[in-house]
Amino acid sequence: MNATQQLHDLGQSIWLDNITRELITSGTLARYIRDFHVTGLTSNPTIFEHAIGDSTAYDSAIRHRAAIVKSADNLFFEMALDDLSQAADLFRPAFDASAGRDGWVSLEVSPLLANDTANTIKEVAELHTRANRPNLFVKIPGTAEGLMAIEASIFAGVPVNVTLLFSCKQYLAAAEAYLRGIERRIGAGLDPRVGSVASLFISRWDVAVKDVVASQWRNRLGIAVAMQTYQAYCALLATPRWRKLAAAGASAQRVLWASTGTKDPQAPDTMYVAALAAPRTINTIPEKTLLAFADHGSVRQTLPPDGGEADAVLASFRDQGIDIDALAERLQRAGVEAFAASWHQLLQAIDTKTAHFARVSPL
Repeated sequence: MNATQQLHDLGQSIWLDNITRELITSGTLARYIRDFHVTGLTSNPTIFEHAIGDSTAYDSAIRHRAAIVKSADNLFFEMALDDLSQAADLFRPAFDASAGRDGWVSLEVSPLLANDTANTIKEVAELHTRANRPNLFVKIPGTAEGLMAIEASIFAGVPVNVTLLFSCKQYLAAAEAYLRGIERRIGAGLDPRVGSVASLFISRWDVAVKDVVASQWRNRLGIAVAMQTYQAYCALLATPRWRKLAAAGASAQRVLWASTGTKDPQAPDTMYVAALAAPRTINTIPEKTLLAFADHGSVRQTLPPDGGEADAVLASFRDQGIDIDALAERLQRAGVEAFAASWHQLLQAIDTKTAHFARVSPL
């Protein structure tokens, strides 16, 4: 039994944190589904920036559509939805077999809308309609403004992947937005079954503190935050509030571990995947890390529902001068800024290719 089979058997979903046109057309994604138990996929602006800017796979689409689709952002969403619709179709059997618990793909709204509730709600609804796939999440960042958009979108029946969460506190705020959206649907007599996941970013914690904590504490903060969050997740699913919603037909907003590729070259390349094994969760894994885990990974233990040593480890970081809540806010802001930078570079790459094709083969 390989390691991906172990994760699958214990009840953790493996999703791929990558999307390219070649990944689909070459049959590689289908092979990952077959051989590595991959049952979903996530994308973000940085992934698409590399996919479109660093290859020629999208050049034909840009050449033929640029004259019709005048803005780079609309052209991007057309190409992204082409890819993700094909991926969603590959995952449709997993979606159907799990009654919508698994088999999802994700597309992010423009990161420039991270602090714009009204326009986020509008773009989320438009992308959901354009995708026309039941197993496509629209990703909304868990910023203060994003939380309001999350509640409104869930109430509207749009499946949401809450992205750029960094702490247990931020996770609970996202869970609250989801619960309120579902409660409003029940109050309005609407179907309470609306898919959602809450994505907690892990490795960026350890990158942020690697130069300011003692060496024996390197690569321990992100996992401790995940352990604390998993405890809160398990506790939430046991509350009377959630049980009432579940009895009405609601599906749980699952916790998803994101940013699980090892950044420290001295640490094991499968470190976060092995450490974050846990039932009822998802790990969206970079392609390189997925291949490494399938080759030589192992699962020795699962996250404890009671949080294990999380509180003690987090207290040790506080003793070293790390303000957990303040750092989480900083990481979230930095995440928004990084995706915004990738978004600008992505649109610039599309504009550059469009201008090139206009020169060499004018219509």
